[in-house]
Amino acid sequence: MRSYRQYCPIARASEVLAERWTPIILRNLLGGATTFTTLADAAPGLSRTLLTQRLRELQRAGVVEITPHPSGRGHSYRPTPAGRALGPVLMAMGTWAEEWFELDPTASDPGFLLHSWCQHYLALDLLPTRQVVVRFDFVDQPERHHRLWMVFAGASSEVCRAFPGYVEDLVVTAESTALAEWHLGRIDWATALRSGRIQVAGPPGLARALPTWNRRSTWAHRPGRLDLSPEPPARPVTAVGEREIASQGVETPFTPRGRGVP
Repeated sequence: MRSYRQYCPIARASEVLAERWTPIILRNLLGGATTFTTLADAAPGLSRTLLTQRLRELQRAGVVEITPHPSGRGHSYRPTPAGRALGPVLMAMGTWAEEWFELDPTASDPGFLLHSWCQHYLALDLLPTRQVVVRFDFVDQPERHHRLWMVFAGASSEVCRAFPGYVEDLVVTAESTALAEWHLGRIDWATALRSGRIQVAGPPGLARALPTWNRRSTWAHRPGRLDLSPEPPARPVTAVGEREIASQGVETPFTPRGRGVP
């Protein structure tokens, strides 16, 4: 971590915060990620070597506490009081970006978006009781990012970059920017469907239920502050024919699952 050799508080704060990937790591720590694996998974594109380096730098700066994991394997990572005090700083950065920058496909990595949905914003209490496989085809992404799958299976739900070997229940064809805007609360699902920016093929009941399985981004529910307190439980799952689909209703804010807050 290089020093600017300036007494200015902005310069001193920048020595900690202005390193590449550091704000992302802090975002994930403040969102509840406590293990190396969850921190790495919530920052696709960040090498494990650089993650280790940044965590050690944050430890030396007094922002992160690193302790042996209770299991005896690996370490636990938690923000110190100084680290927790950075929550409003990160939210201010996000609020500024929301106001002044538009989304485009280069800033709408579908792998990151689906990982965020699966690992942090998944509405477990609204998922069907059986496994549901959804294929996502992104029309505005290069070939290597064009197709992804989500396997909705309760707490074992996952994102797959290769065919998972199960019959697909739904196929979503979408602009990655449309899915990101919906996740951020900029557009609603019905508007995206009417415009054709998101299309869903498959059983109507599952198609209607799909958007209820996402609690949506912190920015959609709490603009301007990082509030990670648990929320009241959502409405229960209702049986429909041979399929279990989530009951339709008002969206409820997410309950953090300790995997970072994208």
